Amino acid sequence: MFSVGVLTACSVSGPDFEGVEAADLPQSWTGQDNWIGGDSLQSGWKTARWWMQFKDPVLDRLVGQASNQNLDLESAGLRIVQARAALGVADSFRYPQRQTVSGSLAKIYQNENTFDNATVSFDAGWELDVWGKYARSIESAEASLYASIASYHDILVSITAEVARNYVNYRTFQERVLLSERNIEIQARVVKITEVQFDSGNVTELDVQQAKTQLYTTKSALPGLRIGMMQSRNALAVLLGVLPQEVEQLLLSASIDAKIKAFDEKYGTSRSQQKLIGYDQYSLIPYPPVVGTLIDASLVLRRPDLQLAEFQAHARSSQIGVAETELYPKFSLFGAIGINSTVKAGNDFSFSDSLTLSLGPSFSWNIFQYGRLENNIRLEDARFQESLTNYNKRVLLAVQEVSNALEAYQLNKEQKLLAFNSVNASVRAFNISLTQYENGQITFERLLSSVEKMTRSEDTYAQIKGNVANQVVALYKSLGGGWEANSGKYLNAEQIEQMRARTDWGDMLDDPVLPPLLPAPVIKAELPFGDSDNAEVADRQGEQ
Repeated sequence: MFSVGVLTACSVSGPDFEGVEAADLPQSWTGQDNWIGGDSLQSGWKTARWWMQFKDPVLDRLVGQASNQNLDLESAGLRIVQARAALGVADSFRYPQRQTVSGSLAKIYQNENTFDNATVSFDAGWELDVWGKYARSIESAEASLYASIASYHDILVSITAEVARNYVNYRTFQERVLLSERNIEIQARVVKITEVQFDSGNVTELDVQQAKTQLYTTKSALPGLRIGMMQSRNALAVLLGVLPQEVEQLLLSASIDAKIKAFDEKYGTSRSQQKLIGYDQYSLIPYPPVVGTLIDASLVLRRPDLQLAEFQAHARSSQIGVAETELYPKFSLFGAIGINSTVKAGNDFSFSDSLTLSLGPSFSWNIFQYGRLENNIRLEDARFQESLTNYNKRVLLAVQEVSNALEAYQLNKEQKLLAFNSVNASVRAFNISLTQYENGQITFERLLSSVEKMTRSEDTYAQIKGNVANQVVALYKSLGGGWEANSGKYLNAEQIEQMRARTDWGDMLDDPVLPPLLPAPVIKAELPFGDSDNAEVADRQGEQ
């Protein structure tokens, strides 16, 4: 009757976790007029596989391979398996915690007599979860499991963005190298023209040396660009978990080769086109997608790092309840059945009268702990409060990242349009100055200046195009895009095979584990990505 009464009187100590408070998001993330409420674009499907909007098969291939081979992701996947096993350990404490079969066979020497002793016993003990100690431990372990999944997703978001960023950087450096090589050919041509003019007595040696100075200066910058190209390639190798030579093969693209050939055929080294119509059509840098004007604010709150912080807070909250149970007595049921027989040496054991059986309840209570238990509860409560503070900090960091990426994206777009006009004007100026110089209408300094400005403006424009693409990458990363594409499988086939060869894992390595959906926030803010300006849209349509 006592046991039944204890079982029916079970309660759970500690606070119940009710989630973190709804985070405040800014009403306006730019200087434009924005509003809260109304219809906003449900952009979750765009962020799930955002890199595919670049329409670059090489980028798609790199992201897919990184999600399967990245070593940081492999480690994060193994931490999920560890957390899942830890949850199984915590769950096992709901059942009798001690179930032991033991036995011994001994020879006893007493004076001149010798005896044989045999014992066999089965002991069981079950600490009843009267105050919810084990229930809270299971709750904490489950929250830790979901936190490890959110951590995996957070790493996946970062890895995907890093692959895209380094790929954009690689193509940007590749384009800058090609532009530099083309401009070196133009400058070498200018040197030859100047030498002809010098041999004819039309110019002094100073003009020749100035032309060579500009040529060697451009050539000296080329190794630095190739170093950047190499570093981006090697960074991709680490992200993909392969050697740099393997990345070289992955970066090969027939469409890239076709663009290089088409640009040379159209513009070559003469830059004779009066206006660079369709100039970006031959660019090697991935063209960023035209992003929407409105986006659901809940995308920000669904960032994996915010989910991680919330699950960590949940795990810490449960530990308060575990600590509180130490204040109360522990009630247990115990039982033991065994045989203990001692006979003179050489005789058969007789077990008929050696059976023992014990069964009953017990309790223990930690008293006179001198504040140790109370201070342990205070410690866990402070840790929980710290986790809430960390969540709020991560929300602010998320707002900062989105704001930085969004505003930088819009400003880089403006810069790109102006830089293109600069390229167009500088190419036109070079063609005019070259013709006038050959006709003796201008001095060599003006020709040299036009060559220098054209070289610098084309290189700057390539960098800005890379910046625009990278800001789109940063924007989707700041929104936590990319983790939704995960299927719930966190280990690859090779890992599973190796682990199964060592240990019986049952079905733990096969079943997908997905975290529960967190409550959607009520507030929605308009995050204007800013429609592309008319010139950029027209440019995009011209490329198509």
